[in-house]
Amino acid sequence: MQTILGASGQIGRELAVCLNRDFTKDIRLVSRRPQKVNETDTLFQADLLDPEQTRRAVEGSEIVYLTAGLPMDTQLWIVHWPIIMRNVIAACEIHGAKLVYFDNTYMYPQTSDPQYENAPFIPNGGKGQVRAQITTLLLEAMAKGTIDAVICRAPEFYGPGKTQSITNSTILDKLLAGESARVFLRDDVKRSLIYTPDASRAMALIGNTPDAYGQTWHLPCDDNRRTYRELITLAATIFGTQPNYRILKRWQLWLAGRFSLKVRDAAELLPRYESDNIFVSDKFKARFPDFKITAFEEGLETIWQERKQAKEK
Repeated sequence: MQTILGASGQIGRELAVCLNRDFTKDIRLVSRRPQKVNETDTLFQADLLDPEQTRRAVEGSEIVYLTAGLPMDTQLWIVHWPIIMRNVIAACEIHGAKLVYFDNTYMYPQTSDPQYENAPFIPNGGKGQVRAQITTLLLEAMAKGTIDAVICRAPEFYGPGKTQSITNSTILDKLLAGESARVFLRDDVKRSLIYTPDASRAMALIGNTPDAYGQTWHLPCDDNRRTYRELITLAATIFGTQPNYRILKRWQLWLAGRFSLKVRDAAELLPRYESDNIFVSDKFKARFPDFKITAFEEGLETIWQERKQAKEK
């Protein structure tokens, strides 16, 4: 059996689809309010902050995927993420399950230097610090040999469904609504973005590749990196709308942060919007050369078709 911890988010749901299609029908979906994605899925309600519930959620699993997410609240992350990671590591150790951890880049230096799997952890705030902390916890357990695990790391998302990211909420959702997009700081620097179905599909592939374990992998994204100016122009053409946008300066974001916790909690990520963001996934592409990466044109077209179908219902 393969188990997804945090199965209600977009990554978890798409992972369930990939696993069911390509690897196994024996899938357990775990969250506080799990819902079936495939007809054969087994549901298990659990709070990963509770060690006993986490142990029971993992019991009987061959492979466990940690795709859980938390609201963008820095204090919540600082308190809850270490507990979740310790509980999941302990549960996998007890039951002899392999762990596939879905990670992000919050702990990386927010500079224009290309990001490889060996990039140093130099976080720029509380969320980055706690992500560095919990990833280090897992790396230490892997080094000790107490757990067979693999780290799958992704840059910022864009995608269909419930995809939650700054690019979706401030760029694509605005254009789809016929509104002006909002760009943080600059519109002329390159962005590395991963299409959420690609992230889930790549993680399923890594999780079911025995020799991939014991390593960190950058998940694959389109190397034809776009600036937000270019992305907005392309998206507007596909969506049939005007490529209108405005650039939000630091002082505007600071002012908005006084009234919005979500904006305030995004402040530590702002340096990544001031310079090129070059996330390199050459290692994955060399190991899995047949993996088809979704181009921006195709990904945006899928998002547009999904939105049109939703309006027609």
